[in-house]
Amino acid sequence: MAGHSVDDYLETIYFLAFPIGEYKPETNRAPTLAARIAEMLGVSRVAAGEMLKRLEADGLVERGEQKQAILTESGRREAERVVRRHRLIERLLTDFLGYTAAEAHDRADELGDSFTDEMIERIAERLHHPDRCPHGWPVDPEFEHEENKHLRPLGELEVGAPAEIVRLAEHDGELLHFYYDRGLVPGCRLELRGKQPAAGQITVAFDGGEQALATKAAQGLFVRLL
Repeated sequence: MAGHSVDDYLETIYFLAFPIGEYKPETNRAPTLAARIAEMLGVSRVAAGEMLKRLEADGLVERGEQKQAILTESGRREAERVVRRHRLIERLLTDFLGYTAAEAHDRADELGDSFTDEMIERIAERLHHPDRCPHGWPVDPEFEHEENKHLRPLGELEVGAPAEIVRLAEHDGELLHFYYDRGLVPGCRLELRGKQPAAGQITVAFDGGEQALATKAAQGLFVRLL
């Protein structure tokens, strides 16, 4: 997908900057930030690298001791503003305009620049300041960061572990639609029944049956252990 905006990149960097679950430091063999952004946004590494240079020039990211790109203080504020706006627009679309949760994500991307900060605050007030977007992500950044510590990707659970889905990864629209089509939504309770690494999938039990999930899909389901 081409034509990603600065906001799209900031949202992606924000997601990568605040990992869910137990933080695992990068190693020398870990993918670079540009590579991870390129994978999530479906762009080339060259395109991601060029945007990172632009964000650095604008003072939104800086290079750390290991030359990795990290959000500056102003970059974090801007990323949080973008993320909050996106989540509130999603709620507007689902709560007032009747869009499905899966549809709302794509529409919110299209509409983001159409709303001023003042309009977003009016939306928040009209929605009675919702806690979460339709996909389970907190609107309040500080609460999100605290909750991150208590969640894990489904694929990292031990076999036999019961859990409840809290959030759905949003960066892949097709994957998001897959979750809703299968009933894998926030509040769904399930149990990890088996892992098949060679096949790149896991087996989960929920809603009275079992289903195989690709590892990629499992890593985008963020759960709380029960």
